[in-house]
Amino acid sequence: MKKIYLLAIALISTLCAEAQKENFNPIYTGVNSLDIAPDARGGALGDVGVATDPDVHSQYWNPAKYPFCISRCGVALNYTPWLRQLVSDIDLAYADGYFRIGDYSALSASLRYFSLGEVSASDNGMTIKPYEMAVDFGYSRMLSETFSAAVALRYIYSDMSYKADDESTPGSAFAADIAFYYQNYVMLANRECQLGIGLNASNIGSKISYDGGNINQFLPTNLRLGASLMVPIDDYNTFSFSADANKLMVPTRPTMEQYVAETNSATDDYSGYNEWLLDQGYYNVSPIAGIFKSFHDAPGGFKEELEEINWGLGAEYCYHNQFSLRAGYHHESASKGNRKYYSVGAGFKMNVFSLDASYIISTAQTNPLDQTLRFSLTFDMDGLKDMFSR
Repeated sequence: MKKIYLLAIALISTLCAEAQKENFNPIYTGVNSLDIAPDARGGALGDVGVATDPDVHSQYWNPAKYPFCISRCGVALNYTPWLRQLVSDIDLAYADGYFRIGDYSALSASLRYFSLGEVSASDNGMTIKPYEMAVDFGYSRMLSETFSAAVALRYIYSDMSYKADDESTPGSAFAADIAFYYQNYVMLANRECQLGIGLNASNIGSKISYDGGNINQFLPTNLRLGASLMVPIDDYNTFSFSADANKLMVPTRPTMEQYVAETNSATDDYSGYNEWLLDQGYYNVSPIAGIFKSFHDAPGGFKEELEEINWGLGAEYCYHNQFSLRAGYHHESASKGNRKYYSVGAGFKMNVFSLDASYIISTAQTNPLDQTLRFSLTFDMDGLKDMFSR
């Protein structure tokens, strides 16, 4: 059974039994683990974070936020047991950190390791331990007192192969992120509120192949746009409200219905689907051309293009900048994966470290993302320095 799960994860980033097959037309990419939110704070806010208050985890959401961080340096460790409704040994480990240079710029980095556990690869008992990993480095700089920009470069490696299989090879790719962040203060009801607006175009780069270059798959190139508003109630209590919208900038594949109609194949025989896609030129589209093509190529027209936009809403309450409660909602169209869930979480912050946790409550029955937990442990290096200098 695990082999079935592996194939599903390698093809699409969502698994949902309730999706209607006649309308189900998700966007397919390689290295889908790059789309998994790694930290507990963003996970608790409904996978929202491109414009939230800057923190250590900005490398994934929007590295342009780092110059606005109060602390000069921070690192974090994150852990997510993944798809626990299906299997018990898939998990995501993620480490990230940043260092501010002067008052206007920052360096940042992260390491992501996604393990798909142990998978039976053949009838003779042979097993493989597939994994995906990525390492990236970013540079961000303030262009004015309220506006900043960042770039990040990423190396990606995905190993789904084993030595006995000559047709399967590990894949690697390079990608880049381009991000922008605006932060200012506005007066609302006699309160000085912090407004944030963010944009991050991530994973813009080469394709990745698992068969020696015969078929090159798109990376999950994503456009994320969002806004947030932090409202202080008094000196100790604040509320924050955030919203993100995401669109994969990857061409939509021709549907199975088109394949069946054009090839006169049986409705349950998709053995020649990949060859047909090659004939249609889908795999020959360049990554940059695919970005522009992704905004107008959905078989269902403008309606389906709108369905390809995922969105999330999040709210956070913070007491004395030490204790936080969070909640959020994430929505994805049923035809594109049907990831619809609520999320809750909490965080506790001390001078030196902070601990955060989040939990997913799915609104769709049998959703394998239900009951997903995330944990984050963050260290404030300025706090550690002050502690040891006493």
